[in-house]
Parts: sequence; structure tokens; C-alpha cells
Amino acid sequence: MSALRILQVLSAILLIVVVLLQQRGTGLGSSFGGDSTSYRTIRGLERTLAVITAALAVIFFGSALAQIALS
Repeated sequence: MSALRILQVLSAILLIVVVLLQQRGTGLGSSFGGDSTSYRTIRGLERTLAVITAALAVIFFGSALAQIALS
């Protein structure tokens, strides 16, 4: 297995974990109008998870494009 494929698999697994750790809109109550739609800023751990999610998404997308380009 090449290093690029390992990077892609690891970034995919980490991306799934980080997305599941985010708590925004959890539960079925928010889908039926139980959650308010007011604007709020993300702070602390939520902001860190959002930045990590974006970085992992870029890494995953980049490794996927590189994998296609090299094949």
C-alpha cells in the first residue's frame, strides 16, 4: 500500500470521527422545529473541531486528486 493511499484512509477515518464529535443539531428535535434558528458564533472546542474538519477535508480531497492523477 502506498503512502498516498494510507494518508487517504487515515484522513477519511479521522474526518468521520471529527464530524461525529460535533454536537451542532443533534437529536431529532432540531429537525422538527425544536431548535431555534438564531445566529450564534462557534467558540472553544466547536471552533477547533470545525478547523480540524476543514483541514482534514482538504487533506482527503487533495490525496484523492493526487491518487487520480497518479493512476
